Amino acid sequence: MARGTGEDGPHPVDRHVGRRVCEKRISLGYNQSDLGRALGLTFQQVQKYEKGANRISASKLWDISRFFGVQPGYFYEGLNPGMAEDEGDGRASGFDHDFPATRHTIEIARLAPQLPVRKQKLVLEMIREMAGVAPAEAEQD
Repeated sequence: MARGTGEDGPHPVDRHVGRRVCEKRISLGYNQSDLGRALGLTFQQVQKYEKGANRISASKLWDISRFFGVQPGYFYEGLNPGMAEDEGDGRASGFDHDFPATRHTIEIARLAPQLPVRKQKLVLEMIREMAGVAPAEAEQD
């Protein structure tokens, strides 16, 4: 069976690194074909990397980091090495990557800090209401 299929799916770290690649690619305005051409890959391979279905080798991650102009460690930012592990299966818990990174979510995240705190709270309330998430269900500020 191919990696990334079945019950287990991709390892959470592979998903995290792939998501960071996707987010950086989108924030720089590249599509999967652009990144694929720069790396000598097809856009389908880039898709598999971004989903975590295929692991990114160290040398390929090095190439990606050079193309994006970031350090390789950038793709691991946000991982917590001390995170508790799920029932002994060796997989780190606490990753929330069930929603796709899109140009819109990345732009919202980039622009939000430019707003005064009062307006950030108003935007957050609007998004919660539109998503149908009650303030009691949402994370406490």
